[in-house]
Amino acid sequence: MLLTKCNQPIQSKVVERFPESVPVPSKIARCRQACDHSSLAYGWNDSPSPTPFPDTLPESFPVPEIAPTAHPQVVDPLYLFACYMKWEREEDPGAGWELLAAAQSCHSDTRAHARMLLTSSRHLAETGSGAKSNFPAISIPPSPPEFEMKAPYGLDIIENCAGCTHPKSGFFCNFPPTALQALDDISHKSTLPAGAILYVEGQAPRGMFILCSGRVHLSTTSREGKILILKTAEAGEVVGLSAAISGMTYETTAETATPSQLNFVDRKHLLELMQTYNEVSMSTAHCLSRDFHTAYRDIHDLVLTRTSAGKLARLLLSQSPKEIETAEIRIPSSMTHEEMAHRIGASRETVTRLISSLKRRHLIRLDGPTLVIPDRTALEALAV
Repeated sequence: MLLTKCNQPIQSKVVERFPESVPVPSKIARCRQACDHSSLAYGWNDSPSPTPFPDTLPESFPVPEIAPTAHPQVVDPLYLFACYMKWEREEDPGAGWELLAAAQSCHSDTRAHARMLLTSSRHLAETGSGAKSNFPAISIPPSPPEFEMKAPYGLDIIENCAGCTHPKSGFFCNFPPTALQALDDISHKSTLPAGAILYVEGQAPRGMFILCSGRVHLSTTSREGKILILKTAEAGEVVGLSAAISGMTYETTAETATPSQLNFVDRKHLLELMQTYNEVSMSTAHCLSRDFHTAYRDIHDLVLTRTSAGKLARLLLSQSPKEIETAEIRIPSSMTHEEMAHRIGASRETVTRLISSLKRRHLIRLDGPTLVIPDRTALEALAV
């Protein structure tokens, strides 16, 4: 009885509610047709495969026409005219560059329109290629010639030692042409601003520096951090020579006081140059002897001068030219109070107080940036 019940057809209430006579809406029918995948081949299904696409098309097959694309460099003439008016009336450089770029376009019409506008521009009227316009002409100042361009930091750059116009006698400048050429070949030229450190006290020697222009301070520092400027090297002098020859560490710290041009010669090439040319060896000996004599004189002035006022007087007298015999001496005051303090081993406040005292005693006076010594004999008596 159970089998009989199972084989009986099941009557659905949905079928009774919607009989077969009711037509299916057209949208639902189209959707069923679109979703009918009975004609597709599935793996081992024996349904026929779809018809392959033919290799050749019949002559009557319609081929769609491709619309021509615009030229990549075509520009609207109205846009060019707007750029022209903006350049002429508002002095907009960007609009002028747009016209110049369009004048070089590969599109013939765009190039012709841009060049026609440029020929009527007042900006090109002075060159003779533009027509006259109602706008006032703008005078463009001529560009300065190349030789008027300033070198870095306003220095006169010296390209090589052979072409130097300001050689210094007694230094590494008065060599024969062959020795100068050899020095140029092994040296490395550089231009540095003020405050650049060339080497530090206690550093292993790398070589020497030839000062072509500018000034370099040579200083030493105590354990407490007190700085003492031992010497200020001028143009033409050599710094770091004794350490480069002996191979010992640098005894001072070298710092540029002003923008300077220097030639660096490493220790190995310097020793080879001294062995090859006798003139270089003799000049090296003269430089070392001069530094030795200067060091003894500075020690004498610092140790035997009892007061800070006497040390300051000696410092001021050392800045004056020795060949001038007049009573009044004028010295360009390039040193600050702090630099003077580092030179005499005192504080900046002490130097300011001593300068004020010398002014009250009429031993010195300031004429703008110039230091004037009215009576050199009286200042020398103070320095004893």
